[in-house]
Amino acid sequence: MSEIGKLQPKVSDNYVDYSGIMPLTKNPYDALIDASRDNPKEIQDRYQTHRLTRNAQQRTRLLDPGFSGVSVDPVLARLLNPEEFSDFKDPRHCLVFWARPPESVKALISAIQHRLRATAPNLWLMPADCLHMTTLEVTHSLTAPEIDTFVQTLLPSAATITDYTVLHRARLVKPMIGYDASALALSFVPACGEGAEACNDAYTYHHLRRDLYGLITSAGVTVASRYTIPTSHITIARFVTQRDFLREEKESSVFDSHIMNAWVDTIEGINAWLEQSYWPAQGRDIPEGGQWIVGQEKGLDFRKGTLWYGGGETIRLGAGF
Repeated sequence: MSEIGKLQPKVSDNYVDYSGIMPLTKNPYDALIDASRDNPKEIQDRYQTHRLTRNAQQRTRLLDPGFSGVSVDPVLARLLNPEEFSDFKDPRHCLVFWARPPESVKALISAIQHRLRATAPNLWLMPADCLHMTTLEVTHSLTAPEIDTFVQTLLPSAATITDYTVLHRARLVKPMIGYDASALALSFVPACGEGAEACNDAYTYHHLRRDLYGLITSAGVTVASRYTIPTSHITIARFVTQRDFLREEKESSVFDSHIMNAWVDTIEGINAWLEQSYWPAQGRDIPEGGQWIVGQEKGLDFRKGTLWYGGGETIRLGAGF
């Protein structure tokens, strides 16, 4: 097996679609839009169903008596330990179009990360400048020369794609923490008219993903994304050690289910706070950080390289508004 193959994540439910949609259309993003009758409320409901179902399944898994501990990211753990792995480099090169969160969302994420660290002090937190939402992954886990071949094909279309959000504005609302045994993310759902001021949300984030898929395909590149599931999330933290969930027992450390219970309670407490404080409510504006329009402050970020943890190199950054 190649070095890249050895470093791939274990097969899990990370890319399982819980919305009830089977993407059998030529453009896989059309399936959900068609099944939702191109209705923003139904599209939001599909995204909400997906993230609620996944969180419920992960809660059951983490609190199961047979659960043995969090999944440490082996690549990130090595990168954070250069004394022991001085020659190690992440070999997985990717090509993506990212949405960069505005400052208000980054501030909200910082507050959430602070709360998470209070329970898990050794949790790795995504740095503010690295935060991103993968609007479309073109391809992943290749070598740098392989990625550069795709870059050359897409360069003539790069301006059109990265500036696309100037005139195609998709709003996201209702922040919620999604979690599993490996990482945590702040997710949103496509808006459907929420807020004190009425918004035209007919063009949703799923429409944007669909259009990017079409633009990239039309440019001559076959999209090889890991997933097309209904999710709009920003990874905010990963596990790089099991230390926070262990207790000392004689001469060894063992997984402590009571600590895991407290961890899940922390996450659910944050989600309750988010819903109460940042979700739309009758007669009030949505608070800063509780919504964002993709392309706000920065356009789409066409990026290549070792991107898994927010690194890599920008090929072109689109215009913001």
